Amino acid sequence: MTRRYFGTDGIRGTVGEYPITADFMLKLGWAMGRVLNKQDGRAKVLIGKDTRISGYMFESALEAGLSAAGVDVSLLGPMPTPGIAYLTRTLRADAGIVISASHNAFQDNGIKFFSADGTKLPDEIETRIEEEIDKPLETVPADRLGKASRIGDADGRYIEFCKSTVPHRMTLRGLNIVLDCAHGATYHIAPSVFRELGAKISLLGAEPDGLNINQRVGSTYPASLRAAVIERGADLGIAFDGDGDRVVLVDADGQEVDGDDIIYMIAKDRHDRGELDGGVVGTLMSNFGLAAALEALDIPFERAKVGDRYVMERLAAKGWHLGGESSGHIVCGHVQTTGDGVVSALQVLAIMVSQNCSLAELKGFEKTPQALINVRLTPGTDKQALLENDRLRETVSSVEVELGDEGRVLLRPSGTEPLIRVMVEGRPHLDVDALARRIAAEVEILMA
Repeated sequence: MTRRYFGTDGIRGTVGEYPITADFMLKLGWAMGRVLNKQDGRAKVLIGKDTRISGYMFESALEAGLSAAGVDVSLLGPMPTPGIAYLTRTLRADAGIVISASHNAFQDNGIKFFSADGTKLPDEIETRIEEEIDKPLETVPADRLGKASRIGDADGRYIEFCKSTVPHRMTLRGLNIVLDCAHGATYHIAPSVFRELGAKISLLGAEPDGLNINQRVGSTYPASLRAAVIERGADLGIAFDGDGDRVVLVDADGQEVDGDDIIYMIAKDRHDRGELDGGVVGTLMSNFGLAAALEALDIPFERAKVGDRYVMERLAAKGWHLGGESSGHIVCGHVQTTGDGVVSALQVLAIMVSQNCSLAELKGFEKTPQALINVRLTPGTDKQALLENDRLRETVSSVEVELGDEGRVLLRPSGTEPLIRVMVEGRPHLDVDALARRIAAEVEILMA
């Protein structure tokens, strides 16, 4: 069955445009409750959210729908996505709901779910939820309505968990760190974690007002962090995205350390200590340099489709624990069930402390030049038809001929935004920027 609402990372779109509406969220909560209660009788669901203003509206709608289906609800308030995954598992809930559009602007919002194990819901459960959405909403008898409560110590529970993922005697004393919380869900979590571990902290993006999430801050806009690290003479900077499942770092010289760099650092350290237990999963976007560097260490490497869901699927299939995306979505499966920006940053800091080195000194490979252009689609554009257009295919083929065996082209639709992503990667002597612009221009012409 083709799913109508769920994409690669839940349901996402513009607030007020179907299905990101209050009435749909009411029905979605009810539909999920129906599926859960059919499985286990009376169920319990956690709801958390990021800081965008529409979260209040959708939290209330989901709560009402779940209650109408006879499901008990526990509200977490603003909480990073990985924190919701962790609490869903440790509080023995049947599922967790995240209200967030991750790195998108406040005008967007979305819903994603976690299973009782703190992992993404299986496709078949999402399909069953969609089937229930089409049915008339029927409220259970009054004596079976779900109850709602608020978990007051959710922040503290997750903060302690984050600290537990590094050696208990490790201290960050002597480190001066700039934290960029993207005005998002980590604004009240990350500062406590790093301060309690002993670091000197200064903040960016830690004053959310419901409208400024990801606005010229966070992991998708590292320029602000680079400038702050240099201006404040910090040892490094850490930037999260709006819901806290991604992270990018900046070294003392203002150089960005992306997801590929972070994966390599963690993989090499665990490999050197004999604790890697398998290989690494990247994506189609992972840099050639990462693959070559891991190969040089005899660490197996596989590519999955873009999206943390697909990384997790490959990790589970291989029985491996480490993977992620160059965007900074890192899965450290030896300590967490999903991508976690705070936990991933802590793994790198633990390496720095144990080896008594700077972040720059941990960089271990040279990246192959890579050009990425996001082409925004005009409303109503059929993504698949566009990608299958003969003229576009000819343009891509001509670029691939120029690259030969020294580069590659990746053309794909975004799973979370109305974009076509054009990526060209090649050896340093190739003008990958010009080649990417050639393909992007063709996409724009075809939409005109």
